[in-house]
Amino acid sequence: MSIARVLAVARRIAQGFRRDERTLGLVFVVPIVVTALLGWVLRDQMDATVRVAVAGAIADQAAQSRLETIAAESGIDLEVRSLGLNASIEDVRAAVRAGRADVGILIPIQYGGPPAVQVVTEGADPAAESGMMGALQMLLLRAFEPSGSGLLNGPPTFRHETVYLSPDADTLDVLAPVFLGYFGYFFVFLLTGISFLRERVGGTLDRLLATPVTRVEIVLGYSLGFGLFATLQVIVLTLFVLARIDVPAIGPIPAFTIGLDVQSVGNPVLAFFVALVLSLGAVNLGVFLSTFARTELQIIQFIPLVIVPQGLLGGIFWPVDRLPDILQVVARALPMTYAVDGLREVMLKGAGLGSAVVQGDLAVLAGIAVLFVALAAGTIKREVA
Repeated sequence: MSIARVLAVARRIAQGFRRDERTLGLVFVVPIVVTALLGWVLRDQMDATVRVAVAGAIADQAAQSRLETIAAESGIDLEVRSLGLNASIEDVRAAVRAGRADVGILIPIQYGGPPAVQVVTEGADPAAESGMMGALQMLLLRAFEPSGSGLLNGPPTFRHETVYLSPDADTLDVLAPVFLGYFGYFFVFLLTGISFLRERVGGTLDRLLATPVTRVEIVLGYSLGFGLFATLQVIVLTLFVLARIDVPAIGPIPAFTIGLDVQSVGNPVLAFFVALVLSLGAVNLGVFLSTFARTELQIIQFIPLVIVPQGLLGGIFWPVDRLPDILQVVARALPMTYAVDGLREVMLKGAGLGSAVVQGDLAVLAGIAVLFVALAAGTIKREVA
């Protein structure tokens, strides 16, 4: 083995990196930018206000004031709204389902005996709601049991129910819309960007531009062709997330399961359609950005600039309204924000096509896809010129 030859190969690689400004930026600048963005989001998140709808014995003014006072002393931002002393559990469920409250509490008016506290949550975020339940139980015990008010006559029993999914839903059920949207978007973008780059490098695009075919027609044609494979990919991903196939043991191979079999209270066809519109936008985004790349490595370099920020700001890990104000503005311009919102409305809350939220999300996703068609057509024109 020759050390000189090894060093010569290493020197050639180093010189190649030195001449590639984009790669140097990916190595040194992009990690700092992404890490700084993550730190900004984690450190400067706004404190969430927990909206509580109360009914029954806890709905009188004195009880509400004491609950808010104890919450403030505990550092919890609580907004209490009374549904009335005579409100039923159906009224509490309706308030949570309509989005007027994050959690509903009903303590029936009774005389003697320990009370049965009924707590209602959405069920769309089991991890967060589990922590919320523990905090509310401590608040109720601190606010009323030692007060001598007679509101809690003895140790209360808590019964938790959800209006969406079920109390037994796990984190995977909640993250299913994220899997369907984010991973589909990521892989479709990667497939389209690299494939369109090969078309350019191979000269196919130049030959098409020499024909009467317009640039918009070229972009739409590529989008349709790549969109077919994007559709197949979304179909496979949707089936894998929602379905389950039990494969029996075959010889030495043990039994195993294919598919996640997550809970979904909505129409799977509508969930597929939302993910498909998002993926078609990723197709056009890949066509657009690939015109700025000369190698496949440079296509991959767009991932931390385009895909990763959408994972951090698109409402996947924390609500958009808890982000710093500036980042909320950025998040509202990202397609992932609307895709995650629409998929959660469909899969976790059972919203249909008649839902104003789903219609708005689909309209924005479709508009973003059309925007990137126009941008891609304009970019091709500038490149050829």
